[in-house]
Amino acid sequence: MEKRIELEKRGRNPAEIEELNLDNCRSTNILGLTDEFKNLKVLSLINVGLTSLKGFPTLPNLRKLELSDNRISNGLNVLHTSPKLTHLNLSGNKLSNLEAIEPLVKLQSLKSLDLFNNEATTSIDNYREKVFKMLPSLKCLDGFDANDKEVEDDSDDDEEVNGNDDSDDEDGDFEEGESDVNLMAVYDDNLEEESEGDDFEVNGSEDDLDDEDDDDGTIDDEDEDEDEDDDDHAEDGDEPSPKKRKQDGDQNSAV
Repeated sequence: MEKRIELEKRGRNPAEIEELNLDNCRSTNILGLTDEFKNLKVLSLINVGLTSLKGFPTLPNLRKLELSDNRISNGLNVLHTSPKLTHLNLSGNKLSNLEAIEPLVKLQSLKSLDLFNNEATTSIDNYREKVFKMLPSLKCLDGFDANDKEVEDDSDDDEEVNGNDDSDDEDGDFEEGESDVNLMAVYDDNLEEESEGDDFEVNGSEDDLDDEDDDDGTIDDEDEDEDEDDDDHAEDGDEPSPKKRKQDGDQNSAV
């Protein structure tokens, strides 16, 4: 156990460590775990082979202690040095009677206790009722409350948190989709505006061409009208117009 503790420390000061896992390191009692771990909050000693808690240190800030699958039959009074303990797992041990559990009375912060697969759970008449009565602060015994309703553990809370994270991601995806739709709408609007602009330019060009044709037609009509007026004046014996006289003079000179 001492070697395992040194390995788990990883060069850290014991006072800095809040969680320590010593599962499956073989020892019949506590060795190498000292009062220096004063800020330890979670300690796991599952399947170590403990027959007693001899050598258990003073851990004033310990909240959760895992001692399942060992061979502990008594000596729980050493846990009094951890007054803040709220969760204690002693399942799979050798506790056979109510007297072995009685030292836990002084743990006034204890809320969850697991004694599953101990002889005491079957040898004590009205086991659950007596344990709840003996430990007033207890809210959960072997996974169920005093009304035999299952109590959710911490893993359920973790799943709930993860579920919220997933829903946030889904919301984020939805917002991203909305953004894409809005961009497409703007793009379509721009295309429509450009298309309308092209139509306007084409129509404008056609109108300009029509105007030019009208101007040319007007000039030709005016010239024809002047010629007709000159001819009328000649027939009536009136004095020809200056333009007509100039044309006649040019002809005479040529002769």
